[in-house]
Amino acid sequence: MSERLKGLIRRLVPDLGPLRDSRDYRLLMVSGVVTMFGTFITLVAVPFQMKELTGSYVAVGLVSLAEFVPMVVCGLWGGAIADAVDRRKVILLSELGLAATSAMLMVNSMLPDPQIWVLYVVGALSTGIACLQRPSLEAMIPQVVRHDQLAAAAVLTSLRWNFGAIVAPALGGLLVVSFGTALAYGLDTVSFLLSLVLLWRMSSLPPAEDASPASLRSLVEGVRYAVGRRDLMGTYLVDIAAMVFAMSTALFPFLADQMGAPQALGLFYSAGAVGSLLASLTGGWTSRVHRQGLGVIVAAALWGVAVALAALMPHVWGVFVCLALAGAADMVSGVFRMTMWNQTIPNELRGRLAGIELLSYASGPMLGNARAGLMAQAGGARFSLGVGGLLCVAAVAVLAVALPGFRAYDARTDEHALAEQARRAGRATA
Repeated sequence: MSERLKGLIRRLVPDLGPLRDSRDYRLLMVSGVVTMFGTFITLVAVPFQMKELTGSYVAVGLVSLAEFVPMVVCGLWGGAIADAVDRRKVILLSELGLAATSAMLMVNSMLPDPQIWVLYVVGALSTGIACLQRPSLEAMIPQVVRHDQLAAAAVLTSLRWNFGAIVAPALGGLLVVSFGTALAYGLDTVSFLLSLVLLWRMSSLPPAEDASPASLRSLVEGVRYAVGRRDLMGTYLVDIAAMVFAMSTALFPFLADQMGAPQALGLFYSAGAVGSLLASLTGGWTSRVHRQGLGVIVAAALWGVAVALAALMPHVWGVFVCLALAGAADMVSGVFRMTMWNQTIPNELRGRLAGIELLSYASGPMLGNARAGLMAQAGGARFSLGVGGLLCVAAVAVLAVALPGFRAYDARTDEHALAEQARRAGRATA
């Protein structure tokens, strides 16, 4: 093998340095794989069960809408908690709560007459607990990974997510069609319990000695900081626009039926993760990109184009390929956004900003699926898919023009990136 080819492979293959150098990051990664496996099975099971119980586009779309309020409230409050208490403790207690909600869904599914309201209420409760936990998980990464390895950690974290997102939805589709939803919810419960054992072994991460207690005032402080950073606002707004207009997973059960291929349900749910995985496996190049703002804009626009093309595909595999391309673009956007966040936000604000980040990447899909259901009710699944993709491209273009500072962001010259790098270097020297 030539030296040139070896060099190309090294540039493409993800850097395993964070896994090699940080025990706590290894535990986070393995725990994430286990948890994501069960969570994605449930992601298939809930809309499938709602479709079976109601046969309504709107009812399926409203599952996501019911989760919106707890996501907003708990995401922001979870960020304030993450900066005020031991982040490890928050993660462990939340993991117990998530195991309990999965068990509730399993019990409901085993009833002779499963209750529709349980899917809405327990789904909202589960989302609230997950959103309390997520800021602590996100804020923990810069504490257990070296500053120069944060871009590599973003790629590895995406790779972990994609591993579960490919296998689990395909298995989930097979399980719910063949064996019912109770088994899917049961597997999700077990996954949280196994993850809890791994997370228990992590080191304690207490807050700073002068950390402010979780309060409305501390929340306002975090929001004020985010609003004052136009580059951060760009990452939030572009992602929300892309997801609101082009996220359409609520349509997959109906699209599979209309194409005469109900067995393709799991395939559709896995498609985006297949594209993301391929992008992750060849994502070593992303750590050498310094214009992450422009990268987010381009990737978000490509996501919308791919979703719009999926609406035109007459065959299952054509839809699959387009959704996989969309997933690859979304992964690249996520890596650039995560790198910007981790390299520029001070640790004392990291939890609260992680809560705001959660609103950007979680609210979009929820509102997007509700939008997809409503548009499909008016014009059908393909209409909703295609128009949503085109609206995504238009919205991203408008934001790119409206946010020149975000478009021009460069990690080599940005004052916040340089300041955070200096702070971390100072702590390491001390």
